Amino acid sequence: MSTEQTAGLSRERADLLEALAVHRHFLKFTTNGLTDEQARQRTTVSELTLGGLVKHVAEVEASWRDFIVNGPGSTQKDFSEMTAEDFADREAGFRLLPEETLSGVLADYDRVAAATDELVTTVDLDLSHPLPQAPWYEPGARRSARRSLLHIIAETAQHAGHADIIREALDGAKTMG
Repeated sequence: MSTEQTAGLSRERADLLEALAVHRHFLKFTTNGLTDEQARQRTTVSELTLGGLVKHVAEVEASWRDFIVNGPGSTQKDFSEMTAEDFADREAGFRLLPEETLSGVLADYDRVAAATDELVTTVDLDLSHPLPQAPWYEPGARRSARRSLLHIIAETAQHAGHADIIREALDGAKTMG
């Protein structure tokens, strides 16, 4: 985000927006100049691909943004209620499917990012909701909007690192260095 876009915001909101922008940039940068086939290519023993990572990060960001606005249950199900189809959809969220394009998932990611950025400028950062039941959350745990946004930043940064490794294994290109 530019200084003009964050003018008038609290330092905290400007910092959140800047961190989001930096890590989104690094993630998207790893896809520069790739074909759809390259974006689908696995270059490590994991199932991760560059197109799949962008798609996954966009889905996760949209899900957490929805959680901030609407609370649990809107897009995040209790783990115990997930069906085999839910788990299959979750796995497909890590892959760039044959009918999908890299440019399409990047455009979707830009739309998701714009909506999240708008939310950062307006949401009560102390707004809190209970987390859905899942093995990775403490029973009865809550998450504030602030903490949810920090999770989005951490998720984006972590997957930008994964993407850098995948891209370097693909053709030697590096995000930094």
